[in-house]
Amino acid sequence: MIAPGPLAPPARKAAEPSPQEERPLWVRCPGCAAPVYGEHFRRDLRVCPTCAHHDRLGAAERLDHLVDPGSFTPLAAAPTLGDPLGFTDTRPYPLRLEQARSATGLEEAVVCGRAAIGGHRAVVAVMDFAFMGGSLGCAVGERVTAAAEHALAAGVPLVLVTASGGARMQEGALALMQMAKTSQALGDLDEAGLLTVSVVTDPTYGGVAASYATLADVILAEAGAHMGFAGPRVIAGTLGQTLPEGFQTAETLLAGGLVDGVVRRAELRAALARLLAAASWTRRGRPVPQAWAEAPPLVTDPGDLPGEERPEAWAAVALARDPGRPTTLDYAAHLLEDFCELRGDRASGDCPAIVAGVGRLDQVPVMLIGHQKGHDTRELVARNFGMGTPAGFRKAARAMLLAGKLGLPVVTLIDTPGAYAGVEAEAGGQAHAIAASLRLMSHLPVPVVTVVTGEGGSGGALALGVADRVLALSNAVYSVISPEGCAAILWRDPSAAPAAADALRLGARDLLRHRILDAVIPEPEGGAHRDPARTAHAVGRAVAAALHDLIPEDSARLVRARKARFRRYGLPA
Repeated sequence: MIAPGPLAPPARKAAEPSPQEERPLWVRCPGCAAPVYGEHFRRDLRVCPTCAHHDRLGAAERLDHLVDPGSFTPLAAAPTLGDPLGFTDTRPYPLRLEQARSATGLEEAVVCGRAAIGGHRAVVAVMDFAFMGGSLGCAVGERVTAAAEHALAAGVPLVLVTASGGARMQEGALALMQMAKTSQALGDLDEAGLLTVSVVTDPTYGGVAASYATLADVILAEAGAHMGFAGPRVIAGTLGQTLPEGFQTAETLLAGGLVDGVVRRAELRAALARLLAAASWTRRGRPVPQAWAEAPPLVTDPGDLPGEERPEAWAAVALARDPGRPTTLDYAAHLLEDFCELRGDRASGDCPAIVAGVGRLDQVPVMLIGHQKGHDTRELVARNFGMGTPAGFRKAARAMLLAGKLGLPVVTLIDTPGAYAGVEAEAGGQAHAIAASLRLMSHLPVPVVTVVTGEGGSGGALALGVADRVLALSNAVYSVISPEGCAAILWRDPSAAPAAADALRLGARDLLRHRILDAVIPEPEGGAHRDPARTAHAVGRAVAAALHDLIPEDSARLVRARKARFRRYGLPA
């Protein structure tokens, strides 16, 4: 048994006695030691009202909280080897199993079955740490694998709720093999285009963390949960390292780009329902809203744009950079219902300059990805002025891959002076991340619509701009380099930026002329920042009209046309 053991966190005193014992009138929070009225504690899903500590839940409590009432039907479990090694430590392994079953009322450390969450069908596998520390042995591996296979056969998503101290040592190498077995099962769901979601609860360590808990499309961590391969005791004890504050906590994992979100227990069910709703949509056989056929007034002829034939380019640059212009998150708030942001690149961090997430545009789920600047100095600095890092482009790529897997249209919003050019970005593979995004977008099997909403600077912009339809607001700009950068390199004088802007032909009129853009969305008088709501409405209608045409298209035809679009650039008309 692993928990408590070398891979598990230190044991914590439970807030309540076992179900067989009488429930006390008052309990003590394991987090802050404050007294909590027992019935209120249970009603609030064992979350402390004083410190918000999330106490551990058993599998039955989890199911009561997460799935629709009366919807759970358990899956039959295939027999597995009971005691393959004849293992005995201080007690024979069969005796340990018998004691765990008696104490929990469970057959094993995971409960699997069919259920509905928010009315959406799924297969769920819920682990219980009280059963031998939620350790991963043959029976757990078989049940999780069978659950994935049932989801595959039924064509429904798989939801995993993890709680484990690691692999079950009493089963030796056979327990180790369950990591590969379950990972293969999740790979089959990837190939079938079925959504997988894991809910990481406290604690999730060892073999579970290094297999199905972290292979899901979306990873939600319950507030305060800990996750890692090696637990703090083994790291501190064997390597003598001092562990930093917040080590392996959900909040630290989020900052490190390793989970999509940290969710309070009371909000988990709604979060899962939103994700399952998006996964239930498919392009094939679904009617596109008829209202989408009508686009707002769009400009497709350069001569139809208002103003002078050669407007002052530097003025357009100033308008494109106005901090009052709507940001990607503003557009998400105006246009999308139930927007669920996805975070992190699963490797190095969560770049705040690029945001991604799933939401519904008039009941049709879309994957929204865009640069995020800000409206004041504090937010601009926090968002790195919309300049993406390698982690940001890898996050965008992960969101695009998920959209491709689920068949969701992709909408990208471009507003960046360029990719971040700092030392750490170069060391992290900035060029590699941008190149990978260009290749990925070229082959995405779903409709892609891009809108340049402000600045379109260099490869950092194009990394989100390989699309079937490319639109821009009338005061947006799009260029190979910023005017300041061009002036510094060619004029050797930063003050020549206005002249460089004019020479770069970066405004909407020239972009239409060179067919970089398909159409221009007129902005309110004075610029998008004068009426953000009206601007967002126009962008939403333009995107919807483009998707109306693209969604019915065959995936192979979409990809061929997208490649042909970019193949022609630089050739005579």
